[in-house]
Amino acid sequence: MDPGFPPEDIAPIAILMDELRSEDVQLRLNAIHSIPTIALALGSDRARDELIPFLQDSVDDEDEVLLALAEELGRNFQEYIGGKEYAHVLLGPLENLCSVEETLVRDKAAESVTQIATVLSQAQLEGYYIPLVKRLSSGEWFTSRTSSASLYSAVYARVSPTIQEDLRKGFTALSIDDTPMVRRAAAKWLGPLLTHLSQNHLLSDGLPIYRRLQSDDQDSVRLLTIEDLIILAQRMSPVEVKEQLLKQIRNSIVDKSWRVRYMAASHFNELAEAVGAELVREELIGHYVQLLKDNEAEVRTAAAGQIPGFSKLLDKEVVLARIVPCVRDLSQDSSQHVRAALASQISGLAPLLGSSSTIEHLLPLFLHLLKDDFPEVRLNIISKLETVNTVIGIELLSDSLLPAIVELAEDKSWRVRQAIIEYIPLLANQLGKPFFDEQLGNLCMSWLGDTVYSIREAATVNLKKLTEVFGVEWARIAIVPKVMGMGQHHNYLFRMTTVQAITTITPSLDLDIVRADIIGPLLVLANDPIPNIRFNVAKSLEVLAMTYKSTKEGRDLIQQQVIPALEQQRNDQDADVRYFAARALHKAQ
Repeated sequence: MDPGFPPEDIAPIAILMDELRSEDVQLRLNAIHSIPTIALALGSDRARDELIPFLQDSVDDEDEVLLALAEELGRNFQEYIGGKEYAHVLLGPLENLCSVEETLVRDKAAESVTQIATVLSQAQLEGYYIPLVKRLSSGEWFTSRTSSASLYSAVYARVSPTIQEDLRKGFTALSIDDTPMVRRAAAKWLGPLLTHLSQNHLLSDGLPIYRRLQSDDQDSVRLLTIEDLIILAQRMSPVEVKEQLLKQIRNSIVDKSWRVRYMAASHFNELAEAVGAELVREELIGHYVQLLKDNEAEVRTAAAGQIPGFSKLLDKEVVLARIVPCVRDLSQDSSQHVRAALASQISGLAPLLGSSSTIEHLLPLFLHLLKDDFPEVRLNIISKLETVNTVIGIELLSDSLLPAIVELAEDKSWRVRQAIIEYIPLLANQLGKPFFDEQLGNLCMSWLGDTVYSIREAATVNLKKLTEVFGVEWARIAIVPKVMGMGQHHNYLFRMTTVQAITTITPSLDLDIVRADIIGPLLVLANDPIPNIRFNVAKSLEVLAMTYKSTKEGRDLIQQQVIPALEQQRNDQDADVRYFAARALHKAQ
């Protein structure tokens, strides 16, 4: 540093140096996060000449500090060093970070390099970025070669044909590297590069690279080629796919490693859409059935998740003949995770099969899965019943599934009970009032006394939705008397539920019902011995005031009954009651 600088100019960089030498990691982290401020204080020239070289030498630190540095340099840091014409200066420290041992740091540094590439000019790319890629690609340590794989696709389309050829050769070298980690990075980043290759180079360079990686002896490399395969198939015609990729498609789906088969199963729909209808019919149906019957539960789970998406590409008769038998087997699968995956997807088959086939083939499976021992399976079936309902109609659905739903309403898993509650308004809307009152009315009220708070809360929201479905007169007869009756229960939780139910359903009721049936018992609870109930009454009165103060009758009710009660609560011995009463008073006036 030039000794001619005034002390106050030297200070920012000196402070940074001191803090980065500190033994306290948090202090060093804070120092890194403050480098934009320091760069501003130094000015763009000194930031380039002093700060960047200093940061370039600061790679011997804790991983979290280096990660923060890689992140900061990628956040438009060129703005602090004179703008985009100097952005290439940032590549120096990032090149060092691309070679460190910690994967997270290398990945973040490579990401920042590609972000900087977007603002570089053609001359900067060819003068600084491409040499950096070549240095990293031929680095002695595998860490730098691994990082380089992600840098090719970012600039391939922006450089001259000669440099493009060099980049293709460089990437080919990475795909045959001795180190599996480098080949893995090549497999991961081949897909983005393939999207930029011309059609000729796709076949002359991209395809051989893919084939080599797909036949790699490491399954961790092979599993990453599934996404490359999909991109290749998307860019080729069905005839080319059949000629060039059929062997690789087969190999990936029947790979000896379950991890590769799992990846193939997870991306099966994308692959099927990419290869075209003819190949789906001739080849993929058989392979998909194989995956659904795989020895490994993880593969069957992934394949089950693709059932509706893949079935959309097939004729109804083929689905019935080939897919439905597999679905039947999966519903009895020994793995609960497979059954859960099936339960979340099986309803998607109903629109494809139509009413009669759904009734014949799927309805028995729904009933079977609704009685599964594993709560998640039951939950997944319940949450997707709406799709089935639109296909077969509520009457048949209620006849066949209602007994099972009533049974699940008392399920030992509270999450299953909650899912049933959330499904009730939809069911009510389609069942109609008389049927609902007869079959499910008492059930809905019983949830208000559940031992789990989340269920009681969901039950009050459910009552509000039912009021919106059936109207306020129904609520006056079916809900309000039962809810208000619980307000006299000796157990305070029941009284609390009454107050919370009133708070929730009041906006859906009319003023006559509030005046006749609700306000009196609610004001009694304003003097309850339990403070929690008293302050919840204040909250309820606040909602009531906000709902009805727009009409004259509502304002009269508020003046005559709500405000006096809140005035009384404002002097309560409990601080929370006083707070909520004061807040309610403020909004009520």
